[in-house]
This record gives sequence, structure tokens and C-alpha cells, in this order.
Amino acid sequence: MAVDRDRLHRTLTPRTVAVVGAKGPDFGWIENQREFQGPLYSVQLDPNEIVEIEKRGFTNYLKLEDVPEDIDLVICAVPRNIAPSILSDAIKKGVAGIAMFTAGFAETGEEDGIRLQEAIVEMANADGMPVVGPNCMGVYNRRRGVKFHSDVDQGDSGNVSIVGQSGTHTINMTTAAQRAGIDVGRGISIGNAVVINEADYLEYLRDDPDTEVIGMYLEGLKDGRRFFEALRETTRIKPVVIWKGGQTTAGQRATRSHTASLATSSATWDALIKQTGAIPANNGDEVIDVIQALVHSAPPQGRRLALMAMTGGQSVAISDAFGRVGLEVPELADGSYEQLGEFFNVIGGSYRNPFDMANTIGRAGDSDNLRRIMDILAEDPNIDGMVYEFTANFFARFWKEEPGLFDEMMGTLDDFRTRTGLPLVTVMHPGHKDEDVIPLRDDVISRGFAVYQSFDRAALALSRVVAYREWLAAL
Repeated sequence: MAVDRDRLHRTLTPRTVAVVGAKGPDFGWIENQREFQGPLYSVQLDPNEIVEIEKRGFTNYLKLEDVPEDIDLVICAVPRNIAPSILSDAIKKGVAGIAMFTAGFAETGEEDGIRLQEAIVEMANADGMPVVGPNCMGVYNRRRGVKFHSDVDQGDSGNVSIVGQSGTHTINMTTAAQRAGIDVGRGISIGNAVVINEADYLEYLRDDPDTEVIGMYLEGLKDGRRFFEALRETTRIKPVVIWKGGQTTAGQRATRSHTASLATSSATWDALIKQTGAIPANNGDEVIDVIQALVHSAPPQGRRLALMAMTGGQSVAISDAFGRVGLEVPELADGSYEQLGEFFNVIGGSYRNPFDMANTIGRAGDSDNLRRIMDILAEDPNIDGMVYEFTANFFARFWKEEPGLFDEMMGTLDDFRTRTGLPLVTVMHPGHKDEDVIPLRDDVISRGFAVYQSFDRAALALSRVVAYREWLAAL
């Protein structure tokens, strides 16, 4: 039967939660909910487990029906043979929905697993019960404090939602986004997706006012036509970045044993991406890289970039990286060259675009000359955006000793993007000074900049966002 949207919303944005089957030694499923913004209950029969659960301050009941109020979300972590009876109890209780961590179903290929999964599907469909999973990490809601892992944040913001068929990938993308300064408001690990499928989640997030960007990891499609239509509708109003698992023969074989997903041919998948305007990714890093460009950078209005490198070799490398993905490194306007020529140090440097500017802005970032360069580029009609390299391995010590110089440089960059409305992304390479570079990177991230570890990663991410904007403009 059709998914009840109100029940699905209660499942993904719960006000009451019950954890069924929390067990030691760490009692992770209930401990993860410590910051939940509502009533939280345990359901456990084992007297040994109950003693420890209650010592930890949680209220335990012997069955769901004994919980004294309505339940929005049940987190089910019981053995597979017990899962159908927990679902039956949830239906009797009138629970809104279940996130089923329990695994061992059709993905095993075993008759018992297939039979138990079919029983769950039949019961859930008859009741209209949204079941997240089974074989999944379930639901993360940043605002409500519902967590599928201890390392995800609780907070009042978050405009990015991540849906993944792998629990590990969903958690890793969520925590990687956090490290990049991106608040993920929702994370949904969907596992076998046998009751609610990828199209249901996409339609929900399409209409979710708190979601502005969607990242997905998918191994297969349960309803290809419906997903195609939902994706085509969604990308017109918010970007969707999709990492498709199982792109090779070996990968496709692995998806069958992971989530019982059937393979989708590469040609079919590529056509779906092209026709819907979704943004493709080949791994989790690419998903987060693209989301950084979407969240921390203004929408690009073209392909022409000013590339700001610090040395000659890097000016070549940055040009090649962005040129390989079809982005342009144009000549500047004549007037820009005239102004730059008045002060730019061309001994061991260049302002032709790409810039080789270390000798002009000084080892630690001469704020006056950098500001003059940025002022000129802000008025240049040939530029649609900027990429700025921090040669942090060379300059980290100077910035550490004189943090005011770093603050001045960041202020100049921030002023450029605020004044022009142009995208500005940064590159900070890891290297032999990581102990000094990492705090600087975190500082740049905290100021709301996209930060990449290589020219190639920055180029690929920005090129995919540019392509998405061009697709939108052509509609």
C-alpha cells in the first residue's frame, strides 16, 4: 500500500522513541539517544540486561504495549527470528514506524531469511507501517537528537540530508560532512529498503523544508520508473548528489550479498543521471566534495576561473587540474593587467592567470598586495569564480607565530566573496606539516569556506556543480 506520509514524517522526526533489544556491554542503541529531545524508553525481557539498562537511567518495559504513551519510532535490534513479533507488537501499539537494525534476511540468500523478510513486508504493508531497513543503521535526526552513531552531532540546524543503502557509508558521509563544516540535518540508512524504498525517501526529502541539498548512496533501485520521476522533479528545486555502488561486475556481485540489490547497467544509470540532472559521484569523498561546493560557495554563473597559486609549479598543476574537467582559465581584461603591472612582482611570479603570487603577497600573506589583487579581480568581467591555494606547508609556521596575518588574509577572501557574490573555494594540501596545517584548515572551514586537499578534488567538485547549474539554466 502507499506510504502514509504523516507516519513516515513521525518516523524520521520522532517525538517519542522506544529501543527494543538494547544489550551490553555498551548498550549502544539506547546510549546513542542520550541527547534525544523527547521521552525515551527501553523494551527488554532479559533480566540481566534490564538491571544495567535501569542503572544507566533508562526506563524499561517488558513489551511495547506497556509503554504509557504513543510511540513515533521504534529502534529494533533483536535477532531476525524475533523481528516479526516485534513488528506485530508495534502494529498493535499503533507505533508510527520502525527502524530495523536487525539483519540476516534476503541479503543472505537463505530460505529462512527470505521467508522472514517476506513476513515483515506483508505485515507492514497491511498496516501501512513505515519500516526503515531492515539490515540498516536507521535514522539520524540532528534537531531531535536521534542518532545512529555516537559521533554524529546534535544541534538546531542542518540543511543537508544523506540517504544511504550502506550503514557504514551513511555514517561516514555524515561524519565527513561534519568535519567539513556541513550540518547534516537528516541521515537515513535504508538497508534492504523492502517496505519504504529509495523513491519514498527522495519524495519525502524533496518536500522537506529543512532539506536544501541531498546526498545518496544507492546499490540498486526497487522502483526504477518511480525513482526516475521523483529524481527529475527533485533536482529542479534542490541538488541531489548520488554515489552508485556496484559499478563493476565484482561490485554488482557484492551488492547482492550486502542488501540483496539487483544490478543496474552502467549505460542505464548514466542515462538516468543525464536525463534527471542529478550530480554523479564515484565515492564518498566526491559526495562530500560536491556538497561542500554547494553549501559553502555561491552558485557559479560560468566556467571562467581565476586560479590563485603560490608558486610556478603549482600554477601549472592547478591549471591542468581545472582544464582537464572542462573549466576555463581565461585571460584577464586589459585593464586588470595594467593595474596588476603597477605593483606585482614578476621576478619569480606571474599575474597572467593562473597567478604565481608568493613573492608579491609575501611569505605570510601581505595583506595590502593581496587586497589589491582581489579588488582588481572583483571588477574583472572575465571571471566567474576563484580558487585560492594555501601553501600551508610553507607558511603555517608564520601564521602560527603571527595569527593576525592569517586573519587579515581570511578577511580579504571573505570580503571578495561577499562583495562579488562569486564562488570562492580553497585548496590546502596535506603534507609534512600536518600538525600545523590541520588547525588552519579547521579555521578556514569554521569561516564557511569549502576546503579541498588537492587541486583535482576541487576541480572535479566545482565542475559538477557548474554542470548542474548549466542543466538548470537550460530547462
